Amino acid sequence: VQLQASGGGLVQAGASLRLSCAASGRTFSDYVMGWFRQAPGEDRKFVAAIRWSGGGTFYADSVKGRFTISRDNAKITVYLQMNSLKPEDTAVYYCSAAPRLIASTLRIPSSYNYWGQGTQVTVSS
Repeated sequence: VQLQASGGGLVQAGASLRLSCAASGRTFSDYVMGWFRQAPGEDRKFVAAIRWSGGGTFYADSVKGRFTISRDNAKITVYLQMNSLKPEDTAVYYCSAAPRLIASTLRIPSSYNYWGQGTQVTVSS
C-alpha cells in the first residue's frame, strides 16, 4: 500500500486548502482512510476519517464545520477540504489507512497500518 499526500502550502488565516491522498497497492473497500496532523513538539492528532465503503465520516471537534473529508472511488483518492483556516491548524498533515477499524479506534494513530509522507500546512495570522 502506498499513500501519496499533496496540497499543503502557506496561506493566510481564513483561506482554504484542499489536501489530496492518492492511494494504491490494493483495493480499499473495507478500509478506513484518515487524516492526522502533527505540530512541532506535539503528538500526532486525529483530524478526520472516512469509511471507504459507505462513506461514513468522523471529525475532530476542533475542525468540525470547517473541514470536510471525502473520497473519489474512480481516482482512489481521499480529500480533505479545509476552510476558514486558523493559525492553530498549522502542522504537517498525514494521510493514513487501515482495514476494518471500529469507531472507537479510528481516532488513534497506532490503529493505522499505512501512512503517507506528510504535507506541510502553514496558516499565517
